[in-house]
This record gives sequence, structure tokens and C-alpha cells, in this order.
Amino acid sequence: MTAAYPALRLRRTRASAWSRRLHAETVLTPADLIWPLFITQGQGVEEPVASLPGVSRWSLDGIVARAREARDLGIPCLALFPNTPPELRSDAGEEALNPDNLMCRAVRAIKDAVPDIGLLTDVALDPYTTHGHDGLVDAAGYVENDRTADALVQQALTQARAGSDIIAPSDMMDGRIGLIRGALEAEGFHNVQIMSYAAKYASVFYGPFRDAVGSRGLLKGDKKTYQMDPANAEEALREVALDLGEGADSVMVKPGLPYLDIILRVKSEFQVPVFAYQVSGEYAMIEAAAAVGAMDRDALVLETLMAFKRAGCSGVLTYHAAHAARLLGA
Repeated sequence: MTAAYPALRLRRTRASAWSRRLHAETVLTPADLIWPLFITQGQGVEEPVASLPGVSRWSLDGIVARAREARDLGIPCLALFPNTPPELRSDAGEEALNPDNLMCRAVRAIKDAVPDIGLLTDVALDPYTTHGHDGLVDAAGYVENDRTADALVQQALTQARAGSDIIAPSDMMDGRIGLIRGALEAEGFHNVQIMSYAAKYASVFYGPFRDAVGSRGLLKGDKKTYQMDPANAEEALREVALDLGEGADSVMVKPGLPYLDIILRVKSEFQVPVFAYQVSGEYAMIEAAAAVGAMDRDALVLETLMAFKRAGCSGVLTYHAAHAARLLGA
């Protein structure tokens, strides 16, 4: 039986800062954050991404410096994405399988310098293809599922051999999680995790990311034949169930804030680690609002991240990770 007003006054526990902290139902710490970083060629290179104010592409020395920064801030994991030079892109994305590509060199450099930080590596062909799709396309421009899945297995093994801790397939091909898990087990990578982009929607929020990895303007057509329809929720549960059944250790919902309902449903249904990707468009909107004084940037960053945790996320991939970690440590 619940008491009634005035015996029950819910504002009592909100009346002071110490009490609000004591009664907080959700806690956000730097350990909940994964920091996405973009890699580029060269030495001593920082290339600001115009559509992502405050975000840059870094050469390997800069990426290693960011890894040290993350470690010192208490951020446990980095997510890596390469900006493959145009001359190394091809229709079949063969550079994805090169053990000396940008991604693999970055993994090795970070592991040599900061071995105690986790590394999540993206498995998909779009950073390596001339057509901007996540897989191999046929003559009609359709992304072929099974041929792509075979290539993704080889890409995943290439990254695991370089030292990746978490393989993160973002391609949305059917069946690729089971194939990758089988290949990792067969090669003895028993402790390499798979974080599946299980519910990845065909979203307009990805635009600035394509600038960062150099694929803006390359995409022929769209990705609606493999990424999910934003109208669908039940389908997300089916995708998650399939990937968990094939051996995923954790699942991701992408984008983040517009899909909090999906995060909550996935967590409630499966009770597994669920991550959200606060994608480039979400980041850009926060920065744009702060730049014109519409909202307080620091408060907005922390409130949106708290929303992910409240919805059920174990962690969040966010370009604001370092900034948020500083705010949380203040």
C-alpha cells in the first residue's frame, strides 16, 4: 500500500543535492563509454571533419595519443574506423583483407603502446569500396548477402589477428555472425568478442560519418535493402534473436536517441548487454544547438547519455566520450 499526500511527498528526496545523488536510479560513469575514432594516413596528421565540429581524423601517432587520453580518463574501449585512400578502394573492397591496412596498423600501434585498453573494430566493406556499400554488389547493384558474408569472415579474422578485442559487424548481412563466430573459434580466438550491429536502421543520421571515412558521394543508391526500415520494431527483435543465437556476445542499436524504444524492448526481451551508437548526426545536432546558444552543451551531452543508460544500455559509443568523461570526473 502506498501512502498518499501529504504523508507521501516525492519532492522530499529531491530537496538537496546529496539526497538526489543517493536516490539516483541510473548511474553514468566514464566506464560506460566507447570512443569512436577515425584513422588516416601519414605522420603527425590531424584532419578536422567539417560536419563534425571537434572531431578529427588522426594518423597513427595521434590515434595512439587518443588511446592514452582515453585510458587516463577511464574510458575502457575505443572504436576504430579507417579513412581509406581512394587509390586503395575497389569494387570488391580487397583492402579490408590486407593485414597491413590502416585499421590493422592502428590496432597494433595502440596495443603496443596502451595494451590495457579495449579495441572494437568495424567489420563492413563500405570504408574500402568504390561504391560505398557495405558488401559486394551484383550487376544490378544489389548487395549479395552470401558472397559478402564470406568476405566479412576474412575481414574479421584479419582484425582478430592484428589484436582486435571486439569484432563489430555493421553490415547487416544475414547469417554473418554465425560464420564469423565459427571462424574465430576455429582459429583459437576464443575470447574475441562479437558486438553485433543487430538493429541498424537505414537512417539519415549517418551523413557526417560518411564525411569522416571518405565515402560521402560514393554511395550508389541507398542501403535500404540491408539496413532496417525505421518504421519497424518487431523486426529488430527478430534480428537480435538471430544474432544472439549465432554467437553474438552483445548487440547494438543504431542510431541511438531516436531509437530508445528499441533499446528498451531489446533489453527487456533478452536481458543481454545492449549498446547504443550515438551517431554522427546526433552529435552534430548537439554541437549545432550549443553553437547558437540554444542549449547548454555540457548538460545536453550528459542528459542524452543518461537517457541511453536509463533505457537499458550497458554502454554507449559516442563522439562526446572524452568530453563526457571529463565532465563526469570533475
